[in-house]
Amino acid sequence: MKSKQNILAAILLVLVAAVIYGLYQTGRQRAVSSPPRAAANVVVDSAPAFDDSSLTTVQEIIHLPTTPEESQIAQDALRMADQEMDLAFADAVRQATAHPPAMTPKARTIATRLAAAQKSVADDEARVTQLTAAIPSAEATRKDALRDQLALARAQIELDQDEADDARQDLIRAGGDPQGRMQAMIDEHEAASKRSDSTRVTITVPVETGGLIQRGQAWLALDGKKKLLRAARAAAETSSVALAKQHDTIEEKETKGKPAPASVAPTASTPSSRTPSSPTPSSTAADLNHDSAIALVRSTEIRAGEQKARAALDQRADNQRQLARVYARWTRVVNRQQRAVLNRALRGVLLILIIALIGLFFDKWIERLVGTLRMERRRLQTLRTIVRVSLQVTGVLLILLVIFGLPNNFGTFLGLAGAGLTVALKDFIVGFLGWFMLMGRNGIRIGDLVEINGVTGEVVELGLFYTVLLETGDWTDSNHPTGRRVTFTNSYAIEGHYFNFSTSGQWLWDEIRVVVPAGRDPYPIVDAIRKEVEDATAETAPQAQQEWQGASRSPRLETIGAAPAVNIKPIIGGIEITVRYITRAPDRLELRSRVYARAIELLDEKRLPAPAGRG
Repeated sequence: MKSKQNILAAILLVLVAAVIYGLYQTGRQRAVSSPPRAAANVVVDSAPAFDDSSLTTVQEIIHLPTTPEESQIAQDALRMADQEMDLAFADAVRQATAHPPAMTPKARTIATRLAAAQKSVADDEARVTQLTAAIPSAEATRKDALRDQLALARAQIELDQDEADDARQDLIRAGGDPQGRMQAMIDEHEAASKRSDSTRVTITVPVETGGLIQRGQAWLALDGKKKLLRAARAAAETSSVALAKQHDTIEEKETKGKPAPASVAPTASTPSSRTPSSPTPSSTAADLNHDSAIALVRSTEIRAGEQKARAALDQRADNQRQLARVYARWTRVVNRQQRAVLNRALRGVLLILIIALIGLFFDKWIERLVGTLRMERRRLQTLRTIVRVSLQVTGVLLILLVIFGLPNNFGTFLGLAGAGLTVALKDFIVGFLGWFMLMGRNGIRIGDLVEINGVTGEVVELGLFYTVLLETGDWTDSNHPTGRRVTFTNSYAIEGHYFNFSTSGQWLWDEIRVVVPAGRDPYPIVDAIRKEVEDATAETAPQAQQEWQGASRSPRLETIGAAPAVNIKPIIGGIEITVRYITRAPDRLELRSRVYARAIELLDEKRLPAPAGRG
């Protein structure tokens, strides 16, 4: 047992050292930074599209608990994401205006259907106008028919209008309606702007109290937030690289398409050297004809649009790089918070290990202290058990407080927990309360000979919830165990009953029966057996009587003696002699064998002594 305790203590010390090292590592303030990821194999999509993913990502992260340390970073990220959304919308509008999508065969079919539906609506409206004007001047016999035709025409207008609306929506989805597509982007931008304006950074003050379970939940929440930040940073870096590549592509295209500067400026006398397809910005309106002027204006507008596109892409790329840096700062803050949570969790683990070590130390110390006390064995064993159980219960409660933490509403928590435990753990609670009764004055101890629910045996283990007996069978017959261990829950001390054949000093009454054959004088045998029993119990009987009187408060028991009692009863075939005497439970069989041996000697006629004082 001691070696197991020493091994457990050594293991706990090793764990304490490991936790202290973890506290040192997590307590150091280190700047955690990660290099920006290189975006490889970026696919450039130059199709006009309104992308608000940056704003959506920031809003998703801001909705998570935000500490005061993250407040300014979250504000910067929201501002940059809102700016990126506006730049993306402006770029999409510019692209849609400069490069309208080509009409696909599907869009042409839908456009034809839309035109037919619109023509039907116009015809229906003309029909309604005609019928409305004809009804007042019509004859009385035709007015009802005209009114019916008017109602039918109005119903037809609604059907044709629904068909036109459906065709218009299909055309927008197919990309064949630039105005509808533009309006859809405007509506989407307004909705995103409203979401951005309504988004507020809510500061959540971290609560320092809590157990290991709350620490683990906080660590997992921070880890999920860190993963979102890393993904957002990677997306921003990828978008920055893609936008920069688009910028370089436009710049390279513009450089290739720009005409080389002429060494001699053209004059008005050589108009044939200029073509409408290659006007120069230095040309004046007087030097150009109408077609050349239109071409020059068109070329200038194209170059201006490309320059605006380049500037917008450059600005968006720079904004995405700044957003990636903000995400990197935010990730470092979350790393520090996560490290702090882990540090506090390790403190809780260290506290649990210290509680376990202190419990082991006090257990060994109390064992030695109780061993030095001079008390009656049963009381000493009771004291040792109560102290050990109290120490274990206190340690378990302290460890549970470290794991779960202090509840906010302690009274409500205790009420609900008590009700739940009473219903779910009724047998365990009754068994635990029964253990307190068994530890009382009228309880049982290890080594007692007891009978529980009809099973007799010696108590070999007495725990908080159960009692273990080594079955011995009928206590009046033999004291040899049957080899079976019987376990009972301690609820029998409250809900049932038990018999304890051992008193405070392991005393119990035992008896023997001897039959004297008919025609034999029983009195000499009775006197000899009484003398034998009195000699054997001369020291133990007064001691038992003294312990009984000291252990009981009943005045009746003070008159009960511990001297042997002999009863004579006639039976068929002789006289039955019953001798009752007090003995210790462990010495019962030895004394019984001794008395029986003496009775056998007395029943032998040759060795039977002569009657004394009987005529």
